[in-house]
Amino acid sequence: MKVLSVENVVEIQECYARYCCSFMHHVFLASPFQGITESFGAAIHALNTSQLTDGVINRSKRMMLDTLGVGLIGSTTAVFNKALKYSQLFHSEEKSSVWGKSGTSLPPHYAAFVNGIAVHSMDFDDTWHPATHPSGAVLPALLALAEALPSRPSGLDLLLAFNVGIEVQGRLMRFSREAYNIPKRFHPPSVVGVMGSAAASAKLLGLSPAQCSHALAVAASSAGAPLANTATQTKPLHIGNAARRGLEAAQLAQMGLEGNPAILDMDCGFGIYYKDYSPYAMSDSTAGGFNWILEDQDVAFKRIPAHLGMHWVVDAALAARAKLEAVMTFDLSQIRSIKLKVPPSKYINCPLPTSEHQARHSFQFNACSALLDNKVTVSSFSEAQINRTSLKELLSKVKVETPDDNKASFDKMYCEVEIETSGGQCFWARCDTFYGHWRRPLSHVDLVEKFRANASTVLSSEGVEGVIDAIGNIEMMQECSSLGSYVRMTRNLNEEL
Repeated sequence: MKVLSVENVVEIQECYARYCCSFMHHVFLASPFQGITESFGAAIHALNTSQLTDGVINRSKRMMLDTLGVGLIGSTTAVFNKALKYSQLFHSEEKSSVWGKSGTSLPPHYAAFVNGIAVHSMDFDDTWHPATHPSGAVLPALLALAEALPSRPSGLDLLLAFNVGIEVQGRLMRFSREAYNIPKRFHPPSVVGVMGSAAASAKLLGLSPAQCSHALAVAASSAGAPLANTATQTKPLHIGNAARRGLEAAQLAQMGLEGNPAILDMDCGFGIYYKDYSPYAMSDSTAGGFNWILEDQDVAFKRIPAHLGMHWVVDAALAARAKLEAVMTFDLSQIRSIKLKVPPSKYINCPLPTSEHQARHSFQFNACSALLDNKVTVSSFSEAQINRTSLKELLSKVKVETPDDNKASFDKMYCEVEIETSGGQCFWARCDTFYGHWRRPLSHVDLVEKFRANASTVLSSEGVEGVIDAIGNIEMMQECSSLGSYVRMTRNLNEEL
């Protein structure tokens, strides 16, 4: 009997996998409307505005307003300007707006690209559970597409397409338990975001069920970006690429391009991104009411421009400092050590950040900034703030622990901060749920205030208030094109003075 080598076994396994993929492909080609992908295509096509509930409308309007705000302030960043300079090399007859740039337009898919980058350039955008940034890949694609369509969609059409894109992401993430935790391999928006963009764009284009399925299949071949590029200027491109490639996938499907109609059904399809992939059909949207995931699972809105995990450690640090100040004056020279208890995650454990992108992903930096300044703001991540001698001195006193009970999940994690003084006194605080988390939602007043603070960095007061009013009444807008005009109303010299 011949003994197989390791190489022989691997080769056999690879051949078998290729056979299974080929077999499944032909089964689903021969059996239309039987698979999971078909159910998604059918639902994307069939969902209608009457199925939008008040809860979903209100939550998605908050998401849209916040996304526009963080995108507008994101248009001031270095990574956005580099992407814009590159994108201006390309031209087409169709033009779409670049947020915060009154005289600048781009081909629709490049507008989606740069506006998506702007949304994530400061890591200030919304976060969902399971973990992803749901809005940034969808809204830039839809607004770019809406401006290019010969017949301008209504605000309600835009709202429906947006929710379809969000819903598809939520459904896909629930195919895996792995997706519920802080990611370890892929950046989630690069995986599910491009699928959400494709679904939303397909809905706004009015594609057939089969075309919607093919849009997902085409988009799947543009999915995935490694976590190694987090804490770098490349991370915002994950959102920009998802917005752009999803829009392109829908437009290609509209032109007749086809992909594997069973892309969601197969381990060698969309299942390659998860170790425990277990897909199931999307419920029939034609049978009366539809159960939207957003109805049951709200998003988190960030108060500081940093990775979501930083919000726990900042709130704990501020509470620990408050306890210290109740007894004594905060004096850096009197701080002996700082202990942080955080969940295990290598890509947000950065002891000595040297760039704004590393700082946005550093438990240590955000805790020390909060302790030193009694706040964390947009300006906390500037080069001058990062390179302060006092901050580096405080960072040198930090010790990080990752207790076994502290799960790497945005729904279960906690952060503790303990300050020990040179006199031996200890001041401790813990944060289980920060303000802005889905369990402690940001009030509407505070959400609008965040938008105003962000948008006013580039827009005139008329533009700022115009966006607020447009989003607030979007379901009643005959044409959503007015929203595009407001995001181009930049500040003039008099307002800046």
